[in-house]
Amino acid sequence: MLHARLTTLHSVALILQLLGNDREDDARVLLAGSGIQLADLQHREIRITTTQEMAVFATACARCPALGLLLGPRMHVSSYGLLGYTLLSSATLGEALQVALEFPALLGTYFQLSLHRDSQWAWLRAEGYRDRAELETFNVEFCLSSLKQVCDDLLGEPLPLGAAHFRHGAPGYRADYPSRFACQPRFDAGENAFGFPAGWLDRRLPLADPVTHRDMRERCQQLNREFVQQQALITRCRQLLAAQLSAPPGLEALARQLNCSARSLRRHLGSAGSSYQKLLDELRFDRARQLLEQRLPIQRIAELLGYSETASFRHAFRRWSGLSPSRFRH
Repeated sequence: MLHARLTTLHSVALILQLLGNDREDDARVLLAGSGIQLADLQHREIRITTTQEMAVFATACARCPALGLLLGPRMHVSSYGLLGYTLLSSATLGEALQVALEFPALLGTYFQLSLHRDSQWAWLRAEGYRDRAELETFNVEFCLSSLKQVCDDLLGEPLPLGAAHFRHGAPGYRADYPSRFACQPRFDAGENAFGFPAGWLDRRLPLADPVTHRDMRERCQQLNREFVQQQALITRCRQLLAAQLSAPPGLEALARQLNCSARSLRRHLGSAGSSYQKLLDELRFDRARQLLEQRLPIQRIAELLGYSETASFRHAFRRWSGLSPSRFRH
């Protein structure tokens, strides 16, 4: 399935810090199969696809099942860059949460987030997950525990929760939940959400500043527009390249198909932290994995991906995954 949403390297970097043990070999194992290189971590402006991020999540979760609960508290409000400072300068917790929900592209969530308030309780819900089913529990834990941390950071004190609900069943590490959510969790629930006394939404934030907030919010709106435009361009490029993998068109031909100049396309891809070759490699790698699972001969796979020589494909696949095609299939 073509999956071209963009995100930052921040979560991947946190995983390497948590599980990589400061060793390059461990880091390479965690990145294997994602198409992300260690050198990419030195350029935080680079954008990766959520498919790549999910590949790292899958590898890391196999090593540490409770990873979502460990990562969430490390996603402080400052991790969200410009959006984070916009939240910090908001007048109240409720205003900050509404701003966060206004810019899901900048928040980098895999869920549709919503905030509901009644006379007694406020509920922050995470719904609409559409990605890899085997990673849903991890992503729910990561999402809600990181949102709880953001609320704590904004307030300058822990937000007292009255309930934490999860659609999945109780995992083997369920004893870790109370320390992350400060309440007893409810599993096999009808929603993914946590609730807290509604009055906390009106709590004034210690770093509130209306002038700074207005300026930061305007910059968030501009950044969000740029980010959405970048994602639209990446999606269109991937669609065109995916249909021509057996005979890739090259940068200039792709630019003509998009009715722009090669120079303009190169510049726009660069501003999105990508490039023609990076997109082509990502698509070839995704398709190669699918074809290897279908047991096609490696020579035939090389042909379908536009390689004139099987050796060139083998070399490229090892660069992408750290494994030879035959080893990967095994």
